[in-house]
Amino acid sequence: MGTKQARQKQEELFYASERTETPGHPFYEELNRVLNQAGFDAFCEQQCRTFYHRKLGRPSLAPGVYFRLLLIGFFEGIGSERGIGWRVADSFSLRKFLNYGFTEATPDHVTISRTRRLLDEATHQAVFKFVLTEVARRGMLKGKTIGIDATTLEANAAMRSIVRRDTGESYMEYLRRLAKEAGIDSSDDDAVRRMDRKRKKKTPNDEWVNPHDKEAEVTRLKNGATHFAYKVEQAVDLETGAIVAITTQGGAVGDTTSVQVTLPEAGVAVAEQIATPTAKGQYKVHDQGMCEVVTDKGYHSGAGLAAMQEMGLRTYVSVPHQERRKWDGKAEQQAAVYANRRRVEGQRGKRLLRRRGEFLERPFAHQYETGGLRRVHVRGRSNVAKRVLVQAAACNLALILRSITKAGTPRGLADLKTGLICVLLLVLDAPATLAAPITAPQPIFLARPCRLANLQS
Repeated sequence: MGTKQARQKQEELFYASERTETPGHPFYEELNRVLNQAGFDAFCEQQCRTFYHRKLGRPSLAPGVYFRLLLIGFFEGIGSERGIGWRVADSFSLRKFLNYGFTEATPDHVTISRTRRLLDEATHQAVFKFVLTEVARRGMLKGKTIGIDATTLEANAAMRSIVRRDTGESYMEYLRRLAKEAGIDSSDDDAVRRMDRKRKKKTPNDEWVNPHDKEAEVTRLKNGATHFAYKVEQAVDLETGAIVAITTQGGAVGDTTSVQVTLPEAGVAVAEQIATPTAKGQYKVHDQGMCEVVTDKGYHSGAGLAAMQEMGLRTYVSVPHQERRKWDGKAEQQAAVYANRRRVEGQRGKRLLRRRGEFLERPFAHQYETGGLRRVHVRGRSNVAKRVLVQAAACNLALILRSITKAGTPRGLADLKTGLICVLLLVLDAPATLAAPITAPQPIFLARPCRLANLQS
Protein backbone atom coordinates (compact mmCIF):
# COMPACT_ATOMS: atom_id res chain seq x y z
CA MET A 1 0.00 0.00 0.00
CA GLY A 2 1.32 3.42 -0.90
CA THR A 3 1.79 5.92 1.90
CA LYS A 4 2.35 9.63 1.99
CA GLN A 5 5.93 9.19 3.27
CA ALA A 6 6.74 6.98 0.29
CA ARG A 7 5.52 9.73 -2.02
CA GLN A 8 8.12 12.27 -0.91
CA LYS A 9 10.55 12.07 -3.81
CA GLN A 10 13.25 14.45 -4.97
CA GLU A 11 13.30 15.67 -8.56
CA GLU A 12 16.24 14.13 -10.44
CA LEU A 13 17.13 17.17 -12.52
CA PHE A 14 20.60 18.56 -13.15
CA TYR A 15 19.35 22.09 -12.62
CA ALA A 16 17.45 21.26 -9.42
CA SER A 17 19.63 23.62 -7.38
CA GLU A 18 18.80 26.52 -9.70
CA ARG A 19 15.08 25.78 -9.97
CA THR A 20 12.69 27.77 -7.79
CA GLU A 21 9.80 25.88 -6.26
CA THR A 22 6.36 26.76 -7.55
CA PRO A 23 4.23 28.15 -4.72
CA GLY A 24 1.04 26.27 -3.96
CA HIS A 25 -2.43 27.71 -3.82
CA PRO A 26 -2.94 29.42 -0.43
CA PHE A 27 -6.31 27.72 0.04
CA TYR A 28 -4.94 24.23 -0.54
CA GLU A 29 -1.88 25.04 1.57
CA GLU A 30 -4.19 25.85 4.50
CA LEU A 31 -6.31 22.76 3.78
CA ASN A 32 -3.19 20.58 3.83
CA ARG A 33 -2.18 22.17 7.13
CA VAL A 34 -5.57 21.32 8.67
CA LEU A 35 -5.44 17.72 7.39
CA ASN A 36 -1.85 17.18 8.53
CA GLN A 37 -2.53 18.53 12.02
CA ALA A 38 -5.47 16.13 12.35
CA GLY A 39 -3.42 13.12 11.13
CA PHE A 40 -5.60 12.57 8.06
CA ASP A 41 -3.15 10.47 6.02
CA ALA A 42 -2.26 8.14 8.88
CA PHE A 43 -5.95 7.60 9.64
CA CYS A 44 -6.77 6.80 6.00
CA GLU A 45 -3.88 4.37 5.74
CA GLN A 46 -4.98 2.60 8.92
CA GLN A 47 -8.58 2.29 7.70
CA CYS A 48 -7.56 1.01 4.25
CA ARG A 49 -4.79 -1.37 5.33
CA THR A 50 -6.96 -4.49 4.95
CA PHE A 51 -7.69 -3.74 1.27
CA TYR A 52 -4.03 -3.86 0.19
CA HIS A 53 -1.46 -6.66 -0.03
CA ARG A 54 2.01 -6.04 1.35
CA LYS A 55 3.95 -7.74 -1.46
CA LEU A 56 1.74 -8.66 -4.42
CA GLY A 57 0.36 -6.30 -7.01
CA ARG A 58 1.52 -3.08 -8.63
CA PRO A 59 2.24 0.12 -6.62
CA SER A 60 -1.11 1.44 -5.50
CA LEU A 61 -2.64 4.85 -4.98
CA ALA A 62 -2.10 6.08 -1.43
CA PRO A 63 -5.43 6.29 0.48
CA GLY A 64 -4.74 9.87 1.55
CA VAL A 65 -4.17 10.86 -2.10
CA TYR A 66 -7.39 9.12 -3.19
CA PHE A 67 -9.54 10.98 -0.67
CA ARG A 68 -7.76 14.24 -1.49
CA LEU A 69 -8.68 13.72 -5.15
CA LEU A 70 -12.36 13.48 -4.24
CA LEU A 71 -12.01 16.59 -2.08
CA ILE A 72 -10.63 18.40 -5.14
CA GLY A 73 -13.80 17.42 -6.99
CA PHE A 74 -15.84 19.38 -4.43
CA PHE A 75 -13.60 22.44 -4.21
CA GLU A 76 -13.14 22.69 -7.98
CA GLY A 77 -16.77 21.89 -8.86
CA ILE A 78 -15.96 18.72 -10.84
CA GLY A 79 -18.38 15.83 -10.62
CA SER A 80 -16.67 13.14 -12.73
CA GLU A 81 -13.52 11.26 -11.84
CA ARG A 82 -12.28 11.74 -15.38
CA GLY A 83 -12.56 15.50 -14.95
CA ILE A 84 -10.73 15.34 -11.62
CA GLY A 85 -7.85 13.45 -13.26
CA TRP A 86 -7.59 16.01 -16.05
CA ARG A 87 -7.66 18.95 -13.63
CA VAL A 88 -4.95 17.49 -11.40
CA ALA A 89 -2.67 16.74 -14.34
CA ASP A 90 -3.04 20.34 -15.56
CA SER A 91 -2.44 22.21 -12.27
CA PHE A 92 0.89 22.70 -10.47
CA SER A 93 -0.83 23.84 -7.28
CA LEU A 94 -2.97 20.68 -7.16
CA ARG A 95 0.14 18.58 -7.82
CA LYS A 96 1.74 20.15 -4.77
CA PHE A 97 -1.45 19.57 -2.76
CA LEU A 98 -1.19 15.86 -3.64
CA ASN A 99 2.62 15.82 -3.18
CA TYR A 100 3.38 14.98 -6.82
CA GLY A 101 6.45 16.28 -8.64
CA PHE A 102 6.52 18.11 -11.96
CA THR A 103 7.62 15.07 -13.95
CA GLU A 104 5.51 12.46 -12.14
CA ALA A 105 2.37 11.08 -13.74
CA THR A 106 -0.70 11.96 -11.70
CA PRO A 107 -3.50 9.40 -11.14
CA ASP A 108 -5.85 9.00 -14.08
CA HIS A 109 -9.58 8.33 -13.85
CA VAL A 110 -9.09 4.56 -14.18
CA THR A 111 -6.89 4.47 -11.07
CA ILE A 112 -9.36 6.63 -9.15
CA SER A 113 -12.37 4.51 -10.09
CA ARG A 114 -10.57 1.21 -9.32
CA THR A 115 -9.57 2.53 -5.90
CA ARG A 116 -13.14 3.62 -5.24
CA ARG A 117 -14.45 0.17 -6.09
CA LEU A 118 -11.77 -1.41 -3.90
CA LEU A 119 -12.60 0.58 -0.76
CA ASP A 120 -15.99 -0.19 0.79
CA GLU A 121 -18.68 2.23 1.90
CA ALA A 122 -17.82 1.79 5.58
CA THR A 123 -14.33 3.21 4.95
CA HIS A 124 -15.80 6.31 3.32
CA GLN A 125 -18.19 6.59 6.26
CA ALA A 126 -15.21 6.42 8.64
CA VAL A 127 -13.50 9.29 6.77
CA PHE A 128 -16.69 11.35 7.03
CA LYS A 129 -16.83 10.72 10.79
CA PHE A 130 -13.14 11.62 11.10
CA VAL A 131 -13.83 15.04 9.57
CA LEU A 132 -16.92 15.45 11.76
CA THR A 133 -14.76 14.78 14.83
CA GLU A 134 -12.39 17.52 13.71
CA VAL A 135 -15.38 19.85 13.34
CA ALA A 136 -16.51 19.02 16.89
CA ARG A 137 -12.98 19.46 18.22
CA ARG A 138 -12.97 23.00 16.86
CA GLY A 139 -16.25 23.78 18.65
CA MET A 140 -18.38 23.88 15.47
CA LEU A 141 -20.86 21.20 16.51
CA LYS A 142 -23.61 21.85 19.05
CA GLY A 143 -25.86 18.89 18.29
CA LYS A 144 -28.99 20.16 20.02
CA THR A 145 -31.10 21.30 17.04
CA ILE A 146 -30.89 19.13 13.91
CA GLY A 147 -32.50 19.92 10.56
CA ILE A 148 -33.26 17.16 8.05
CA ASP A 149 -33.88 17.60 4.35
CA ALA A 150 -33.41 15.58 1.14
CA THR A 151 -32.63 16.15 -2.52
CA THR A 152 -32.49 14.01 -5.65
CA LEU A 153 -29.41 13.33 -7.79
CA GLU A 154 -29.83 12.31 -11.41
CA ALA A 155 -28.41 8.83 -11.89
CA ASN A 156 -26.02 7.74 -14.64
CA ALA A 157 -28.81 5.81 -16.36
CA ALA A 158 -30.98 6.78 -19.33
CA MET A 159 -34.75 6.38 -19.48
CA ARG A 160 -34.51 5.08 -23.04
CA SER A 161 -32.68 1.97 -21.76
CA ILE A 162 -35.41 0.75 -19.40
CA VAL A 163 -36.65 -2.83 -19.68
CA ARG A 164 -39.48 -4.84 -18.15
CA ARG A 165 -38.56 -6.74 -15.01
CA ASP A 166 -40.68 -9.75 -15.95
CA THR A 167 -40.10 -10.12 -19.69
CA GLY A 168 -36.97 -8.04 -20.38
CA GLU A 169 -38.75 -6.10 -23.15
CA SER A 170 -37.71 -2.58 -24.03
CA TYR A 171 -40.26 0.23 -23.77
CA MET A 172 -41.03 0.32 -27.51
CA GLU A 173 -41.31 -3.47 -27.72
CA TYR A 174 -43.76 -3.39 -24.84
CA LEU A 175 -45.82 -0.63 -26.51
CA ARG A 176 -45.94 -2.52 -29.81
CA ARG A 177 -47.21 -5.60 -27.99
CA LEU A 178 -49.95 -3.56 -26.29
CA ALA A 179 -50.88 -1.96 -29.59
CA LYS A 180 -51.15 -5.36 -31.26
CA GLU A 181 -53.40 -6.63 -28.46
CA ALA A 182 -55.60 -3.50 -28.81
CA GLY A 183 -56.00 -3.97 -32.57
CA ILE A 184 -53.68 -1.08 -33.52
CA ASP A 185 -51.08 -1.37 -36.27
CA SER A 186 -47.89 -2.02 -34.30
CA SER A 187 -45.68 -0.98 -37.23
CA ASP A 188 -47.11 2.56 -37.15
CA ASP A 189 -44.93 4.36 -34.57
CA ASP A 190 -47.13 7.46 -34.56
CA ALA A 191 -50.22 5.41 -33.68
CA VAL A 192 -48.29 3.61 -30.96
CA ARG A 193 -47.17 6.90 -29.43
CA ARG A 194 -50.72 8.28 -29.51
CA MET A 195 -51.87 5.22 -27.62
CA ASP A 196 -49.08 5.69 -25.09
CA ARG A 197 -50.12 9.29 -24.33
CA LYS A 198 -53.49 8.08 -23.01
CA ARG A 199 -51.93 5.62 -20.56
CA LYS A 200 -51.37 6.45 -16.90
CA LYS A 201 -48.61 5.31 -14.54
CA LYS A 202 -46.38 4.38 -17.43
CA THR A 203 -43.13 3.41 -15.71
CA PRO A 204 -43.65 2.20 -12.12
CA ASN A 205 -40.46 1.03 -10.41
CA ASP A 206 -41.90 -2.38 -9.56
CA GLU A 207 -42.28 -3.10 -13.31
CA TRP A 208 -39.37 -1.27 -14.98
CA VAL A 209 -35.63 -1.18 -14.32
CA ASN A 210 -32.49 0.10 -15.98
CA PRO A 211 -30.21 -2.90 -16.76
CA HIS A 212 -27.06 -0.79 -16.27
CA ASP A 213 -28.05 0.57 -12.83
CA LYS A 214 -30.66 -1.62 -11.23
CA GLU A 215 -30.71 0.31 -7.93
CA ALA A 216 -31.67 3.64 -9.50
CA GLU A 217 -35.39 4.44 -9.42
CA VAL A 218 -37.64 6.39 -11.74
CA THR A 219 -38.28 9.74 -10.07
CA ARG A 220 -39.96 12.99 -11.01
CA LEU A 221 -37.47 15.77 -10.33
CA LYS A 222 -38.33 19.25 -9.12
CA ASN A 223 -38.09 20.68 -12.63
CA GLY A 224 -40.85 18.31 -13.78
CA ALA A 225 -38.59 15.94 -15.75
CA THR A 226 -38.63 12.19 -15.15
CA HIS A 227 -35.25 10.49 -14.72
CA PHE A 228 -33.59 7.66 -12.89
CA ALA A 229 -32.34 9.18 -9.64
CA TYR A 230 -31.06 8.62 -6.14
CA LYS A 231 -32.24 10.37 -3.02
CA VAL A 232 -29.71 11.92 -0.65
CA GLU A 233 -30.92 12.90 2.82
CA GLN A 234 -28.74 14.64 5.38
CA ALA A 235 -28.99 15.97 8.91
CA VAL A 236 -27.43 19.38 9.60
CA ASP A 237 -26.68 21.18 12.85
CA LEU A 238 -28.85 24.29 12.60
CA GLU A 239 -26.60 26.30 14.92
CA THR A 240 -23.37 25.87 12.97
CA GLY A 241 -24.26 24.35 9.58
CA ALA A 242 -22.16 21.20 10.08
CA ILE A 243 -23.41 18.04 8.34
CA VAL A 244 -23.97 15.41 11.04
CA ALA A 245 -25.23 12.42 9.01
CA ILE A 246 -26.04 11.61 5.39
CA THR A 247 -27.78 8.64 3.76
CA THR A 248 -28.31 7.55 0.14
CA GLN A 249 -31.47 5.75 -0.91
CA GLY A 250 -33.61 5.12 -3.97
CA GLY A 251 -35.01 8.16 -5.71
CA ALA A 252 -38.66 7.18 -5.18
CA VAL A 253 -38.40 6.62 -1.41
CA GLY A 254 -40.76 8.93 0.49
CA ASP A 255 -39.58 11.41 3.09
CA THR A 256 -41.49 9.76 5.93
CA THR A 257 -39.72 6.47 5.11
CA SER A 258 -36.19 7.76 4.57
CA VAL A 259 -36.19 9.82 7.78
CA GLN A 260 -36.47 6.58 9.76
CA VAL A 261 -32.91 5.80 8.61
CA THR A 262 -31.36 9.27 8.72
CA LEU A 263 -32.70 10.37 12.11
CA PRO A 264 -31.20 7.47 14.13
CA GLU A 265 -27.85 7.91 12.36
CA ALA A 266 -27.88 11.60 13.27
CA GLY A 267 -28.62 10.76 16.90
CA VAL A 268 -25.80 8.23 17.04
CA ALA A 269 -23.36 10.66 15.39
CA VAL A 270 -24.16 13.42 17.89
CA ALA A 271 -23.90 10.98 20.82
CA GLU A 272 -20.46 9.85 19.61
CA GLN A 273 -19.21 13.44 19.44
CA ILE A 274 -20.37 14.43 22.94
CA ALA A 275 -17.12 13.17 24.46
CA THR A 276 -14.97 15.03 21.92
CA PRO A 277 -13.13 17.88 23.67
CA THR A 278 -12.55 21.12 21.79
CA ALA A 279 -9.17 22.73 21.25
CA LYS A 280 -9.65 24.57 24.57
CA GLY A 281 -10.44 21.36 26.47
CA GLN A 282 -14.16 22.08 26.76
CA TYR A 283 -17.17 20.08 25.61
CA LYS A 284 -19.25 22.15 23.22
CA VAL A 285 -21.62 19.41 22.09
CA HIS A 286 -24.86 19.48 24.05
CA ASP A 287 -24.66 17.04 26.96
CA GLN A 288 -28.13 15.63 26.27
CA GLY A 289 -27.44 15.02 22.58
CA MET A 290 -30.05 15.74 19.95
CA CYS A 291 -33.17 17.42 21.37
CA GLU A 292 -34.98 19.13 18.46
CA VAL A 293 -35.74 18.15 14.86
CA VAL A 294 -36.69 20.68 12.18
CA THR A 295 -38.01 19.53 8.78
CA ASP A 296 -40.32 20.67 6.00
CA LYS A 297 -43.91 19.63 5.35
CA GLY A 298 -42.89 16.55 3.36
CA TYR A 299 -42.02 14.82 6.65
CA HIS A 300 -45.35 15.61 8.31
CA SER A 301 -47.28 12.47 9.31
CA GLY A 302 -49.03 11.38 12.45
CA ALA A 303 -47.06 8.17 12.82
CA GLY A 304 -43.73 9.91 12.17
CA LEU A 305 -44.39 12.69 14.67
CA ALA A 306 -45.49 10.18 17.29
CA ALA A 307 -42.32 8.13 16.73
CA MET A 308 -40.13 11.21 17.15
CA GLN A 309 -41.99 12.12 20.33
CA GLU A 310 -41.33 8.64 21.72
CA MET A 311 -37.62 9.22 21.05
CA GLY A 312 -37.79 12.28 23.30
CA LEU A 313 -37.45 14.82 20.48
CA ARG A 314 -39.28 18.11 20.07
CA THR A 315 -40.47 18.40 16.48
CA TYR A 316 -40.75 21.55 14.38
CA VAL A 317 -42.25 20.17 11.17
CA SER A 318 -44.01 22.52 8.77
CA VAL A 319 -47.73 21.81 8.71
CA PRO A 320 -49.22 21.25 5.23
CA HIS A 321 -52.77 22.17 4.31
CA GLN A 322 -54.89 19.16 5.25
CA GLU A 323 -58.56 18.39 5.67
CA ARG A 324 -60.03 17.68 9.08
CA ARG A 325 -58.85 14.27 10.23
CA LYS A 326 -60.51 11.58 12.32
CA TRP A 327 -58.42 10.45 15.28
CA ASP A 328 -60.34 7.34 16.34
CA GLY A 329 -57.84 5.03 18.04
CA LYS A 330 -54.93 7.41 17.33
CA ALA A 331 -54.69 9.44 20.51
CA GLU A 332 -50.85 9.43 20.53
CA GLN A 333 -50.65 10.66 16.94
CA GLN A 334 -53.24 13.35 17.65
CA ALA A 335 -51.31 14.64 20.64
CA ALA A 336 -48.04 14.66 18.66
CA VAL A 337 -49.59 16.49 15.69
CA TYR A 338 -51.27 19.15 17.85
CA ALA A 339 -48.12 19.69 19.95
CA ASN A 340 -46.04 20.08 16.79
CA ARG A 341 -48.54 22.62 15.44
CA ARG A 342 -48.33 24.70 18.60
CA ARG A 343 -44.56 24.73 18.48
CA VAL A 344 -44.42 25.65 14.80
CA GLU A 345 -46.77 28.60 15.28
CA GLY A 346 -44.67 29.99 18.14
CA GLN A 347 -41.87 32.51 17.80
CA ARG A 348 -39.11 29.94 18.25
CA GLY A 349 -40.71 27.63 15.72
CA LYS A 350 -40.87 30.37 13.08
CA ARG A 351 -37.26 31.30 13.78
CA LEU A 352 -36.10 27.70 13.42
CA LEU A 353 -37.99 27.25 10.16
CA ARG A 354 -36.32 30.37 8.76
CA ARG A 355 -32.96 28.99 9.87
CA ARG A 356 -33.79 25.73 8.11
CA GLY A 357 -33.88 27.53 4.79
CA GLU A 358 -30.46 29.03 5.48
CA PHE A 359 -28.53 26.09 6.93
CA LEU A 360 -30.19 23.22 5.04
CA GLU A 361 -30.53 24.60 1.53
CA ARG A 362 -27.07 26.20 1.49
CA PRO A 363 -25.13 22.91 1.99
CA PHE A 364 -27.16 21.35 -0.83
CA ALA A 365 -26.18 24.23 -3.11
CA HIS A 366 -22.50 23.92 -2.15
CA GLN A 367 -22.39 20.13 -2.49
CA TYR A 368 -24.41 19.51 -5.63
CA GLU A 369 -24.73 22.76 -7.58
CA THR A 370 -21.33 24.46 -7.26
CA GLY A 371 -19.82 21.13 -6.18
CA GLY A 372 -20.75 19.59 -9.53
CA LEU A 373 -22.54 16.49 -8.25
CA ARG A 374 -26.14 17.19 -9.20
CA ARG A 375 -25.74 14.39 -11.75
CA VAL A 376 -23.66 11.45 -10.59
CA HIS A 377 -21.22 9.70 -12.94
CA VAL A 378 -21.06 6.39 -11.08
CA ARG A 379 -23.56 3.54 -10.92
CA GLY A 380 -24.94 1.63 -7.98
CA ARG A 381 -26.20 2.93 -4.64
CA SER A 382 -22.97 2.03 -2.87
CA ASN A 383 -20.80 3.95 -5.33
CA VAL A 384 -23.11 6.96 -5.16
CA ALA A 385 -23.00 6.82 -1.35
CA LYS A 386 -19.18 6.83 -1.42
CA ARG A 387 -19.07 10.00 -3.52
CA VAL A 388 -21.77 11.67 -1.44
CA LEU A 389 -20.03 10.88 1.87
CA VAL A 390 -16.74 12.44 0.74
CA GLN A 391 -18.66 15.39 -0.71
CA ALA A 392 -20.28 15.97 2.70
CA ALA A 393 -16.88 15.64 4.41
CA ALA A 394 -15.50 18.27 2.03
CA CYS A 395 -18.40 20.56 2.90
CA ASN A 396 -17.51 20.20 6.59
CA LEU A 397 -13.88 20.93 5.77
CA ALA A 398 -15.02 24.06 3.95
CA LEU A 399 -16.75 25.09 7.17
CA ILE A 400 -13.42 24.78 9.01
CA LEU A 401 -11.55 26.67 6.29
CA ARG A 402 -14.18 29.40 6.34
CA SER A 403 -13.48 29.95 10.04
CA ILE A 404 -9.75 30.33 9.27
CA THR A 405 -9.52 32.07 5.89
CA LYS A 406 -13.06 33.54 5.69
CA ALA A 407 -13.55 31.53 2.48
CA GLY A 408 -14.71 27.95 1.96
CA THR A 409 -13.45 27.41 -1.61
CA PRO A 410 -10.46 28.54 -3.70
CA ARG A 411 -12.73 30.72 -5.79
CA GLY A 412 -14.24 32.26 -2.67
CA LEU A 413 -10.75 33.10 -1.42
CA ALA A 414 -9.91 34.75 -4.74
CA ASP A 415 -13.13 36.79 -4.61
CA LEU A 416 -12.29 37.81 -1.04
CA LYS A 417 -8.87 39.06 -2.10
CA THR A 418 -10.38 40.94 -5.04
CA GLY A 419 -12.84 42.61 -2.68
CA LEU A 420 -10.03 43.64 -0.34
CA ILE A 421 -8.11 45.15 -3.27
CA CYS A 422 -11.18 47.11 -4.33
CA VAL A 423 -11.65 48.44 -0.80
CA LEU A 424 -7.96 49.42 -0.69
CA LEU A 425 -8.29 51.30 -3.98
CA LEU A 426 -11.39 53.00 -2.67
CA VAL A 427 -9.49 54.19 0.39
CA LEU A 428 -6.52 55.39 -1.70
CA ASP A 429 -8.70 57.28 -4.15
CA ALA A 430 -10.94 58.83 -1.51
CA PRO A 431 -8.70 61.89 -0.68
CA ALA A 432 -8.22 62.74 -4.34
CA THR A 433 -11.91 62.42 -4.99
CA LEU A 434 -12.83 64.68 -2.07
CA ALA A 435 -10.28 67.34 -3.13
CA ALA A 436 -11.51 67.41 -6.73
CA PRO A 437 -14.22 69.91 -7.76
CA ILE A 438 -17.75 68.60 -7.61
CA THR A 439 -18.90 67.51 -11.06
CA ALA A 440 -21.27 64.94 -12.42
CA PRO A 441 -21.29 61.77 -10.25
CA GLN A 442 -18.91 59.08 -11.53
CA PRO A 443 -17.82 55.72 -10.16
CA ILE A 444 -14.71 56.02 -8.03
CA PHE A 445 -13.07 52.95 -9.59
CA LEU A 446 -12.95 54.66 -12.99
CA ALA A 447 -10.36 57.13 -11.67
CA ARG A 448 -7.47 54.66 -12.09
CA PRO A 449 -8.60 51.78 -14.32
CA CYS A 450 -5.06 50.76 -15.25
CA ARG A 451 -4.06 50.06 -11.66
CA LEU A 452 -7.13 47.88 -11.02
CA ALA A 453 -6.59 45.98 -14.28
CA ASN A 454 -2.96 45.30 -13.46
CA LEU A 455 -3.76 44.06 -9.97
CA GLN A 456 -6.51 41.77 -11.20
CA SER A 457 -4.26 40.35 -13.90
